[in-house]
Amino acid sequence: MSLGAPRIHFRRVDSTNERGRELAQRGAPHGTLITAGEQTAGRGRQGRIWSAPPGSAILCSLVIRDHPRMLPLCAGVAVADLAGPDARVKWPNDVLVNGRKVAGILVEGRPQERWAVLGIGVNVAVRPDELAPELRESAGTLGLRRQDVEPALERLLERLERWIAAAPEEMLEAVRARDALVGRRVKWAGGEGEAAGIDGDGRLMVQTDSGRVALEAGEVHLG
Repeated sequence: MSLGAPRIHFRRVDSTNERGRELAQRGAPHGTLITAGEQTAGRGRQGRIWSAPPGSAILCSLVIRDHPRMLPLCAGVAVADLAGPDARVKWPNDVLVNGRKVAGILVEGRPQERWAVLGIGVNVAVRPDELAPELRESAGTLGLRRQDVEPALERLLERLERWIAAAPEEMLEAVRARDALVGRRVKWAGGEGEAAGIDGDGRLMVQTDSGRVALEAGEVHLG
Protein backbone atom coordinates (compact mmCIF):
# COMPACT_ATOMS: atom_id res chain seq x y z
CA MET A 1 0.00 0.00 0.00
CA SER A 2 1.33 3.41 -0.90
CA LEU A 3 2.02 6.15 1.61
CA GLY A 4 -0.78 8.65 2.15
CA ALA A 5 -3.86 6.42 2.29
CA PRO A 6 -6.01 6.56 4.26
CA ARG A 7 -5.62 10.26 5.04
CA ILE A 8 -7.03 12.12 8.00
CA HIS A 9 -6.85 15.92 7.87
CA PHE A 10 -7.39 18.36 10.72
CA ARG A 11 -7.88 22.05 10.19
CA ARG A 12 -6.37 22.49 13.66
CA VAL A 13 -4.92 19.85 15.96
CA ASP A 14 -2.61 19.60 18.93
CA SER A 15 -0.03 17.31 17.28
CA THR A 16 -0.19 15.11 14.20
CA ASN A 17 2.28 12.74 15.87
CA GLU A 18 -0.03 12.34 18.87
CA ARG A 19 -2.91 11.47 16.59
CA GLY A 20 -0.65 9.14 14.63
CA ARG A 21 0.40 7.26 17.75
CA GLU A 22 -3.23 6.79 18.77
CA LEU A 23 -4.14 5.49 15.33
CA ALA A 24 -1.14 3.16 15.17
CA GLN A 25 -2.04 1.65 18.54
CA ARG A 26 -5.57 1.07 17.25
CA GLY A 27 -4.29 -0.81 14.21
CA ALA A 28 -4.18 1.86 11.50
CA PRO A 29 -2.60 0.43 8.35
CA HIS A 30 0.85 1.21 7.01
CA GLY A 31 0.83 4.47 5.10
CA THR A 32 -1.91 6.18 7.12
CA LEU A 33 -1.36 9.93 6.78
CA ILE A 34 -2.35 12.55 9.33
CA THR A 35 -2.12 16.18 8.19
CA ALA A 36 -3.02 19.51 9.72
CA GLY A 37 -3.38 23.08 8.62
CA GLU A 38 -2.26 24.21 12.05
CA GLN A 39 -0.81 22.59 15.16
CA THR A 40 -1.21 23.93 18.67
CA ALA A 41 1.29 21.58 20.33
CA GLY A 42 3.52 20.37 17.52
CA ARG A 43 6.88 19.20 18.76
CA GLY A 44 10.34 18.42 17.57
CA ARG A 45 13.25 16.67 19.18
CA GLN A 46 14.20 17.37 22.80
CA GLY A 47 10.63 18.51 23.50
CA ARG A 48 10.94 21.65 21.39
CA ILE A 49 7.86 23.30 19.91
CA TRP A 50 7.38 23.20 16.13
CA SER A 51 5.02 25.94 14.99
CA ALA A 52 4.04 27.57 11.71
CA PRO A 53 1.30 29.98 10.61
CA PRO A 54 -1.88 28.19 9.47
CA GLY A 55 -1.75 26.81 5.94
CA SER A 56 1.91 27.66 5.34
CA ALA A 57 3.72 24.40 6.09
CA ILE A 58 3.63 20.67 5.61
CA LEU A 59 2.55 19.37 9.02
CA CYS A 60 2.16 15.64 8.74
CA SER A 61 2.70 12.25 10.35
CA LEU A 62 2.72 8.81 8.79
CA VAL A 63 2.12 5.42 10.33
CA ILE A 64 4.97 3.21 9.13
CA ARG A 65 4.82 -0.51 9.86
CA ASP A 66 7.88 -2.78 9.66
CA HIS A 67 9.89 0.38 9.18
CA PRO A 68 13.54 0.43 8.10
CA ARG A 69 15.99 0.95 10.93
CA MET A 70 17.34 4.14 9.34
CA LEU A 71 13.90 5.69 8.82
CA PRO A 72 14.99 9.18 10.02
CA LEU A 73 17.71 9.29 7.36
CA CYS A 74 15.29 8.03 4.69
CA ALA A 75 13.01 10.91 5.62
CA GLY A 76 15.88 13.38 5.70
CA VAL A 77 17.00 12.67 2.16
CA ALA A 78 13.38 12.66 0.93
CA VAL A 79 12.79 16.12 2.42
CA ALA A 80 16.10 17.33 1.01
CA ASP A 81 15.02 16.15 -2.45
CA LEU A 82 11.87 18.23 -2.03
CA ALA A 83 13.81 21.26 -0.80
CA GLY A 84 16.13 21.33 -3.82
CA PRO A 85 19.76 20.81 -4.85
CA ASP A 86 21.16 23.14 -2.20
CA ALA A 87 19.45 21.34 0.71
CA ARG A 88 21.64 19.52 3.20
CA VAL A 89 20.85 16.85 5.79
CA LYS A 90 22.06 17.66 9.31
CA TRP A 91 22.35 14.29 11.02
CA PRO A 92 20.16 12.81 12.27
CA ASN A 93 16.98 14.59 11.23
CA ASP A 94 17.12 18.25 10.22
CA VAL A 95 17.18 19.66 6.70
CA LEU A 96 19.00 22.93 6.03
CA VAL A 97 19.02 25.32 3.10
CA ASN A 98 21.75 27.97 3.16
CA GLY A 99 22.48 26.94 6.73
CA ARG A 100 18.91 27.54 7.92
CA LYS A 101 16.60 24.82 9.16
CA VAL A 102 13.62 24.46 6.82
CA ALA A 103 12.40 21.09 8.07
CA GLY A 104 12.44 18.83 11.08
CA ILE A 105 11.77 15.12 11.48
CA LEU A 106 10.60 13.27 14.57
CA VAL A 107 10.25 9.48 14.69
CA GLU A 108 8.38 7.91 17.60
CA GLY A 109 7.04 4.42 17.98
CA ARG A 110 7.15 0.98 19.51
CA PRO A 111 9.77 -1.18 17.81
CA GLN A 112 8.52 -4.25 19.69
CA GLU A 113 5.14 -3.76 17.99
CA ARG A 114 6.84 -3.05 14.65
CA TRP A 115 5.43 0.39 14.03
CA ALA A 116 6.65 3.96 14.04
CA VAL A 117 5.09 7.35 13.52
CA LEU A 118 7.13 9.57 11.22
CA GLY A 119 6.45 13.24 11.84
CA ILE A 120 7.65 15.83 9.32
CA GLY A 121 7.34 19.60 9.37
CA VAL A 122 8.46 21.66 6.37
CA ASN A 123 8.29 25.44 6.12
CA VAL A 124 6.94 25.57 2.57
CA ALA A 125 5.40 29.03 2.42
CA VAL A 126 6.28 30.61 5.76
CA ARG A 127 7.47 34.19 5.31
CA PRO A 128 10.63 35.16 7.19
CA ASP A 129 8.72 37.81 9.16
CA GLU A 130 6.27 35.10 10.32
CA LEU A 131 8.99 33.13 12.08
CA ALA A 132 9.11 33.39 15.86
CA PRO A 133 11.67 36.04 16.91
CA GLU A 134 13.88 33.45 18.58
CA LEU A 135 14.03 31.42 15.34
CA ARG A 136 14.78 34.16 12.81
CA GLU A 137 18.53 33.59 12.96
CA SER A 138 18.32 29.82 12.52
CA ALA A 139 15.10 28.87 10.70
CA GLY A 140 14.35 29.15 7.01
CA THR A 141 11.63 28.55 4.45
CA LEU A 142 11.29 27.17 0.94
CA GLY A 143 9.77 30.52 -0.04
CA LEU A 144 6.86 29.05 -2.00
CA ARG A 145 3.18 30.01 -1.96
CA ARG A 146 0.45 28.60 0.25
CA GLN A 147 -1.17 26.94 -2.74
CA ASP A 148 2.09 25.03 -3.18
CA VAL A 149 1.81 23.23 0.18
CA GLU A 150 -0.41 20.39 -1.06
CA PRO A 151 1.60 19.69 -4.24
CA ALA A 152 4.76 19.75 -2.12
CA LEU A 153 3.24 17.13 0.20
CA GLU A 154 2.47 14.90 -2.78
CA ARG A 155 6.08 15.16 -4.00
CA LEU A 156 7.36 14.45 -0.50
CA LEU A 157 5.30 11.26 -0.24
CA GLU A 158 6.66 10.10 -3.60
CA ARG A 159 10.24 10.68 -2.46
CA LEU A 160 9.61 8.99 0.87
CA GLU A 161 8.31 5.88 -0.85
CA ARG A 162 11.35 5.83 -3.08
CA TRP A 163 13.90 6.09 -0.25
CA ILE A 164 12.13 3.75 2.18
CA ALA A 165 12.18 1.10 -0.55
CA ALA A 166 15.77 1.81 -1.60
CA ALA A 167 18.72 -0.37 -0.67
CA PRO A 168 20.31 1.00 2.54
CA GLU A 169 23.66 1.72 0.87
CA GLU A 170 21.99 3.68 -1.95
CA MET A 171 20.08 5.74 0.61
CA LEU A 172 23.22 6.35 2.68
CA GLU A 173 25.13 7.50 -0.38
CA ALA A 174 22.38 10.04 -1.06
CA VAL A 175 22.57 11.26 2.54
CA ARG A 176 26.37 11.50 2.37
CA ALA A 177 26.11 13.60 -0.79
CA ARG A 178 24.04 16.09 1.21
CA ASP A 179 25.88 15.82 4.55
CA ALA A 180 25.77 19.22 6.28
CA LEU A 181 28.29 18.24 8.97
CA VAL A 182 31.21 16.45 7.29
CA GLY A 183 34.49 18.24 7.95
CA ARG A 184 32.93 20.63 10.45
CA ARG A 185 33.50 20.95 14.18
CA VAL A 186 30.59 19.54 16.17
CA LYS A 187 29.68 19.24 19.82
CA TRP A 188 27.34 16.88 21.63
CA ALA A 189 26.55 15.96 25.20
CA GLY A 190 29.51 13.57 25.39
CA GLY A 191 32.23 15.61 23.72
CA GLU A 192 33.34 17.36 20.55
CA GLY A 193 35.35 16.77 17.42
CA GLU A 194 35.28 16.95 13.62
CA ALA A 195 32.42 15.23 11.81
CA ALA A 196 33.86 12.50 9.59
CA GLY A 197 30.84 11.26 7.68
CA ILE A 198 28.13 8.65 8.15
CA ASP A 199 28.95 4.95 8.40
CA GLY A 200 27.13 1.95 6.97
CA ASP A 201 24.85 1.75 9.99
CA GLY A 202 23.75 5.38 9.71
CA ARG A 203 25.90 6.52 12.63
CA LEU A 204 27.70 9.86 12.64
CA MET A 205 31.46 9.39 12.78
CA VAL A 206 33.39 12.02 14.71
CA GLN A 207 37.15 12.38 14.94
CA THR A 208 38.08 13.48 18.45
CA ASP A 209 41.44 14.16 20.07
CA SER A 210 41.36 10.66 21.54
CA GLY A 211 40.18 8.80 18.43
CA ARG A 212 37.16 8.23 16.23
CA VAL A 213 33.76 7.68 17.80
CA ALA A 214 30.39 6.67 16.32
CA LEU A 215 27.25 8.42 17.51
CA GLU A 216 24.18 6.19 17.40
CA ALA A 217 21.61 8.89 18.07
CA GLY A 218 21.18 12.21 19.82
CA GLU A 219 21.70 15.82 18.90
CA VAL A 220 24.84 17.53 17.70
CA HIS A 221 25.59 21.22 17.37
CA LEU A 222 27.98 22.94 15.05
CA GLY A 223 30.97 24.04 17.07
